[in-house]
Amino acid sequence: MAEKQVLFVIGEEFEDIEFLYPYYRVIEEGFKPVIAWKEAKAKVTGKHSYAVVSDISFKEARPEEYIALVIPGGRGPENIRNSEELKVLTRRFFESKKPVAAICHGPQVLISANVVKGRRLTSYYSIKDDVIAAGGMYLDEPVVVDENLISSRHPGDLPYFASSLVKTLKSVTR
Repeated sequence: MAEKQVLFVIGEEFEDIEFLYPYYRVIEEGFKPVIAWKEAKAKVTGKHSYAVVSDISFKEARPEEYIALVIPGGRGPENIRNSEELKVLTRRFFESKKPVAAICHGPQVLISANVVKGRRLTSYYSIKDDVIAAGGMYLDEPVVVDENLISSRHPGDLPYFASSLVKTLKSVTR
């Protein structure tokens, strides 16, 4: 079943719905979500007080065990973006051309991992300038798919984000 695992990376104050919506959609479609944080088996609390327990740490995560990476937004990405283990992990997903889906402030992790240059993506409007400064081509659209990168702006875009994520997951597991 390892080939059908999807890695979710979160930080304290993640946007609850941006984590939960794709998390449950992934399960509904027969994939196994795995939650990574700075520490394994630790309680991580969302922006609206929903708490989850991490399965593994960033350091323990090996991209070859997952078919995709999902980065929910909220304040979580700001709180984890400087983790060296997470930056290396994110770059490895891009190097292997595996799907990476980031919503809202999720692209902050991508910026810190130096993987947005020359890529088309979107994000929450307040980090638009950061995306552009990192060399990304910012588009103000509900979902932007650029090769293996899926991005959306905010919780209102979740139907488009989750739909694109599921479609991509199905295409890579055929």
